[in-house]
Amino acid sequence: MSNVKKIVLIAYLAVTVTLLVIAATTGVETGTIWSLLPPVLAIGLALITKEVYSSLIFGTLIGALLATSFHPLQTINTIIGSSEEGSGLIGAVSGNAGVFIFLVELGIIVALVNKAGGSQAFGRWAAAHIKTRTGAMLATFVLGVLIFIDDYFNCLTVGSVMRPVTDGHKISRAKLSYLIDATAAPVCMIAPVSSWAAAVSDYAGKVKGFEGKGIQLFISAIPFNFYSILTFVFIIAICVMGFDYGSMAMHEYNAKYKNDLYTTGERVDQELANEEVHPNGKVIDLILPVLVLIFTSVFALIYNGGFLDGSQPDSYMNFINAFANTDATVALPWAGSISLVFTIVYLMLRKIITFKAAMEQAPKGFAAMVPPILILTFATTLKGITNMLGSDEFVQSVMQGAGALTNFLPAIIFLVAVFLAFSTGTSWGTFGILIPIVLPIFNGNPQMQIIGISACLAGAVCGDHCSPISDTTIMSSAGAQCNHINHVSTQLPYALTVAGISFVTYIIAGFVQQWYISLPIGIALTLGVLFVIKFMRKNEHIDEKMYTK
Repeated sequence: MSNVKKIVLIAYLAVTVTLLVIAATTGVETGTIWSLLPPVLAIGLALITKEVYSSLIFGTLIGALLATSFHPLQTINTIIGSSEEGSGLIGAVSGNAGVFIFLVELGIIVALVNKAGGSQAFGRWAAAHIKTRTGAMLATFVLGVLIFIDDYFNCLTVGSVMRPVTDGHKISRAKLSYLIDATAAPVCMIAPVSSWAAAVSDYAGKVKGFEGKGIQLFISAIPFNFYSILTFVFIIAICVMGFDYGSMAMHEYNAKYKNDLYTTGERVDQELANEEVHPNGKVIDLILPVLVLIFTSVFALIYNGGFLDGSQPDSYMNFINAFANTDATVALPWAGSISLVFTIVYLMLRKIITFKAAMEQAPKGFAAMVPPILILTFATTLKGITNMLGSDEFVQSVMQGAGALTNFLPAIIFLVAVFLAFSTGTSWGTFGILIPIVLPIFNGNPQMQIIGISACLAGAVCGDHCSPISDTTIMSSAGAQCNHINHVSTQLPYALTVAGISFVTYIIAGFVQQWYISLPIGIALTLGVLFVIKFMRKNEHIDEKMYTK
C-alpha cells in the first residue's frame, strides 16, 4: 500500500472512530442521518482498500453497533439475525436463496458450454464476423438492450455470451462489466415490459389517486428518464470515439497492448479458460442453451405472476400484471433448473460430453459463483441493518423539507435518489420509498408529477449503477468474471459523468417541462463533454508507468 493510501486509510479510521464516539455519547435515533452511516463507511473503505468482503463486514458491524446502542451480545445477534425476521446473515441467505440457486445453475451451464467447446466456437465465429473492438463493444451493448426483461438475467446472460467475443478483441473485463451494468438496470427502467416496470407500476398504483394508473405513469415518464437514455448515448459515443478515461483507460491499455484483461485482482475464470475442451464444439452449443434459458425465464416469470390465470380480459394488462405479481427469486431458479437439465441432455446427445464429465463441471460452475454469492450475502445484510436504522424515514423528512423549491425539485429528487440508492445498494428500495413521497408533492401539476417520478427512477438507477453493494453491480462483475472492486472503480467516473449531465438536464426540465426540449439538450451536453475529455486526453503525456500495476 502506498504512503498516500496509508494516510487516507488512517484519516478514514480516525473519522470513523470519532463518529462512533459521538454516537455512543449522544445516542442514535432511528430515522436520522445516522441511518446512512454504515453503508457510506463500507463503500468508502472498499474504495480505499480495494477489498470488498472486509469492507461490507465492517459496515455491517458499525450498523449493528448503532442499532443496538453498542450492546455487545445484541450486536452479535443482529449481525447473525434470523430467517423468520429476514434479518442478518441468516435472513440474507434465506432471502436470496433463489438468486443463489440461479447463480449456481448459470455457473454450471457456463462451465458445461465451455467444456463442450461452445464458447470457443462462438468466439471463432465472432472473430470472423465482428472485425473490430468497437464492433465487439457495440454488439455487447445491443445484446444488453435486447435482454430487457430482468436485470439479473441480463447481467449474467450477456456476460456469458459476450466474454469470448470481447476476450478475442482484447477488451478488458472491467470494460465488459461496465457495458453489462450500463445496459442492465437502465434498459429495464425504460422498458414497458420488464420486472422493473411492473414494480414501479405496482408502487405508483398504491398511491391515492393513481390506482390502476401505474403503468401509464411509467410509460409517460420514459422520455424524462435522462440518466438511462443518456447512458446509452454515452456508451455509443465512447465506443465510436475510441477512447477511455479514469482508471478504465489503464485497464483498456493493458488489455489492448499487454494482453492482460484483468490488470489487478484474481483471474477468476482462469481454471475454466485453461481447461481442455472438445474440439468439435459448435456455435449452436452456446446459442441453444442460452435461447432455452431466455424463453424458460420469460415464461417462468409470467407464469409465476399468474399470466395463465386469465384474471384480466386485456392480454397486455394481464402480461403486465403478471410481471407485477411475479417473484424472480422463485421463477429464475425454476427456469435455470429446466435449462440446466436441457443443456446436459443436449450435450450428451451431441456426444461431446459424457454424464460423468457433465457432473464434474458442477463444482467448477459453483466455485465460479462463490465470490458474487458472498458479496451479495454481506451486502444484503448491510441493507437490512440500514433499514433497521430508519433510512426511509430520514429520506422522507429531507424530501418534505425541499417542497418549496418546485422548479428545482426534479433535480433535488434525482440527487436524493442517487445518494439513497448508492448508500443502500437498492434501486427498488429507493423508488419504493420515494414514489409515495414524490407524487403528492406535485398535486395539481400532472406534468411535474411525471418529471418528478422520472427523476426518482433515474436517480435510483444511477445510485444502483454506482454502488459497490448493489446486487446489479455484483451480478455485472459475476457476468463479466471481473474483480468486483475493479468494476466499481472503473465505471464510477463514467456513471458520475452521466449523472452530472442528468442533474443539469433535470434543472432545465423543471423549468421548460417538455422532454423534446430537455432531452436533446442533455444529448448535446453528453457529446460535448466527451469531446472535451477526449481533447484534453489527446494533449496529455502518456506515460506507460501509469498503466502498470
